[in-house]
Amino acid sequence: MTQFNEFLNIVYNIYLYMIIAYILLSWLPNARNSFIGELLGRFVEPYLGFFRRFIPPIGGVLDLSPIIAIFALRFIFIGLMVVLDYIGKIFV
Repeated sequence: MTQFNEFLNIVYNIYLYMIIAYILLSWLPNARNSFIGELLGRFVEPYLGFFRRFIPPIGGVLDLSPIIAIFALRFIFIGLMVVLDYIGKIFV
């Protein structure tokens, strides 16, 4: 694995944990209004908002869009790794 692939893997894991932390903060009252909640919201909400436009909450309460967003992020990451690996093999 190249250094760039390792860097992308670290960025992917950090963003994944940020999404998970932001989801868990929604279970705590007023946690999203804290400094950490607002900071995570600035990074994560634009990505989650894209999925929330297409996937409405079930019963107005249960929001499944973060689960779909995590799956999509994983597929994008894997696809990017495959493309970078293919490009790396062409130029070697």
